[in-house]
Amino acid sequence: MSQLSSELPAFPMSKAKGCPLDPPPEYAQLRSDRPVAKARLWDGKEVWLITGYDEIRSIFTDPRISVDNTQPGYPWLSEQARTVVLTGGVKPVGRMDPPEHTAMRRMLGQGFLVKKIQNMRGDVEALVNELIDDILAGPRPTDLVPSLAMPVPSTALGWVLGVPPADKRLISLVPRLFDEDSGLEGAMEARAELFAYIDELITHRENQPGDDIISHLVGYYQKGELSRVSVLTQSVTLIAAALDTTRSMITNGILALLQHPEQAAALIEDPDLVPAAVEELLRYTVVTEFSSKRVAAADIEIAGETIKAGDGIICLISAGNRDEKVFTDPDTLDVRRDAKQHLGFGAGIHTCIGKQLARMELEVVYGTLFRRIPELRLAVPFDQLVFRNTFDVQGVRALPVTW
Repeated sequence: MSQLSSELPAFPMSKAKGCPLDPPPEYAQLRSDRPVAKARLWDGKEVWLITGYDEIRSIFTDPRISVDNTQPGYPWLSEQARTVVLTGGVKPVGRMDPPEHTAMRRMLGQGFLVKKIQNMRGDVEALVNELIDDILAGPRPTDLVPSLAMPVPSTALGWVLGVPPADKRLISLVPRLFDEDSGLEGAMEARAELFAYIDELITHRENQPGDDIISHLVGYYQKGELSRVSVLTQSVTLIAAALDTTRSMITNGILALLQHPEQAAALIEDPDLVPAAVEELLRYTVVTEFSSKRVAAADIEIAGETIKAGDGIICLISAGNRDEKVFTDPDTLDVRRDAKQHLGFGAGIHTCIGKQLARMELEVVYGTLFRRIPELRLAVPFDQLVFRNTFDVQGVRALPVTW
């Protein structure tokens, strides 16, 4: 099959008016007619869009597909994204191919062991309850982004990274990384401050190591297996990636439940549904819509199309998560659904390294919030909510609620 260049649709595509949590309607048509199809990016380059569940999993697990964003065919969605991400010169683990990726993943994985994350649950529960105490004692309405969605992942990731408990700079600095009003200059300034801050932590952990990610990476650096710049880059990347996605998933999940009060009521009635609800919300509301970008390292045949070596690829997770072949009635939110096979964390060797931490945080937040404030509701009409304009992570800029 082939498409004439003049007929290629522009990408990204707009969402249906009034449906910011749903994928653009064109995705369903593409998935039905051409699950592997070409589109045109902002800079005129062509890119392959993958919309079928099976096709996306195939791309994620194919060793002939590269995640290296320094390759010419890599599909950037804006010049700002390219400038911010490529500044620094050291690839983060999420943009490494094997064997480099294999080694770095092993080094980072020590901080995300299942038992270690499970042992953190009690602390996260205490944190969430303390934040909800403050919410209940404070004014109404309140914005759940600064009062809940940001401090939970910032604090929890700080514990995993090795941030001293009394040091609150990470919590205050991170929101500036994602301030859309500051533009490229503001983003680069915040990024530089974050690098300087993590550099201080690395020096601290060189002298006082602990059982945390930065300490583990410093150990590899001291043994000559990792450069100090790489320790810095991998640490900053974890912060930027994990905090923004988890913050948005917290707010998007809460918003979806507020829009479907019968689903929230089911969680209040049966707390055992919370783990399944987390998986369903990860399926239903995708925050990393465009992060699954790839480049073909060799020619591959898929769904009747030939993707040539060097071609850019974008796997549209929200489209795969609404595939009728895999999920019955996929446009319906159902917290009783078995949605564990969703693509929200990716698949294959690049599956999200922090998925167990994110799952645990979401379980605690959703379960605790709706149990303690069952009357929770939006403080403004849904159509007055302002959604973020960034490409890689989607969500609301503010989530005003009352009860």
